Amino acid sequence: MTTTAPQIKVPATYMRGGTSKGTFFRLNDLPASCQQAGLARDRFMLRVVGSPDPYGKQIDGMGGASSSTSKCVILAKSARPDYDVDYYFGQVAIDAALVDWSGNCGNLSAAVGAFALHAGFVDAARVPQNGVCVVRIWQANISKTIIAHVPVTDGQVQETGDFELDGVTFPAAEIMLEFMDPADEGEDGGAMFPTGNVVDDLDVPGLGTLKATMINSGIPTIFVNASDIGLMGTELQDDINGDVSRLAQFEVIRIAGALRMGLIKTPEEAAKRQHTPKIAFVAPAADYIASSGKAVRAGEFDLLVRAVSMGKLHHAMMGTASVAIATAAAVPGTLVNLVAGGGMREAVRFGHPSGTLRVGAQAERVNGQWTVNKAAMSRSARILMEGFVRVPGDSF
Repeated sequence: MTTTAPQIKVPATYMRGGTSKGTFFRLNDLPASCQQAGLARDRFMLRVVGSPDPYGKQIDGMGGASSSTSKCVILAKSARPDYDVDYYFGQVAIDAALVDWSGNCGNLSAAVGAFALHAGFVDAARVPQNGVCVVRIWQANISKTIIAHVPVTDGQVQETGDFELDGVTFPAAEIMLEFMDPADEGEDGGAMFPTGNVVDDLDVPGLGTLKATMINSGIPTIFVNASDIGLMGTELQDDINGDVSRLAQFEVIRIAGALRMGLIKTPEEAAKRQHTPKIAFVAPAADYIASSGKAVRAGEFDLLVRAVSMGKLHHAMMGTASVAIATAAAVPGTLVNLVAGGGMREAVRFGHPSGTLRVGAQAERVNGQWTVNKAAMSRSARILMEGFVRVPGDSF
């Protein structure tokens, strides 16, 4: 008889934030070997989520078989005097043994603010009995500041409400997020526009030369015109995610852009950096039917945007990519700005597969370089389950 290690149980909270959800851990609750970055932590998170899964379903874990649900978060009370919580985000691949820590999840940032209050990370003197609590988040992956404005009722996080977010079925309480100085992705360095241009001619093997806006803001993102790659901008997941050749085309564009942005040195490195950069395509506003069946009219928004995350078309829009959209829209001459109508603008509403979203940013030129002090958007969050996750003791 083969001897096997029993399961261990680790305190965890399963939360929705925006249009994503993931498994949240307090750093000190993790097994000792997983309390620092490394192979043990990655193996633990893979087993929690249920990856790698050649079936693509993550049946034996907490993941939901999409990039929006294959996520993990580690939080700790911040040792920094001006912050409440340190936030580490891991994007877990579904069919590969990979946890990508190279970027942030903007959607789950809303849940981070709420979790920090639930966990007592925020000084009680700063938590109103009724009102809005300002939670100061240090995003450790990319060394950035996020401010979450979390509603509080009777001294507790208010999770229910009437705020509706396209891509989320039920209404909840609104959490406003501010992404401070969102440009320049931490360890990668570089300016908001790493090539120095708001639009570049990007040489893509097999496709020729595409116009592209490559930006570091919220998350490194490559924008191309939908029409240049034979798309309309009204596509839904079923139109893209079953098309193997189309998905391969997006990956070729993503690799070309990552090389041009200096995020990778060789094409082979892209396989280990699936979370960043993102690839998105834009088009002028047009009528379409959202994935819920709701009719979205062109007069209700400024432009169409679709984005690919972890090799699949996203069902709505990543929060970090929304920051990139807000920033690019605020800078005259980018592809996003031009499709939205051009000129200076401080807010834009874009259409995504699940509906529309309004985002804002203010851009200015400083010493000849474009800069953005902050980008803002509203999300919601709530606890779905709390208790323990269990994983085999020999899996990490």
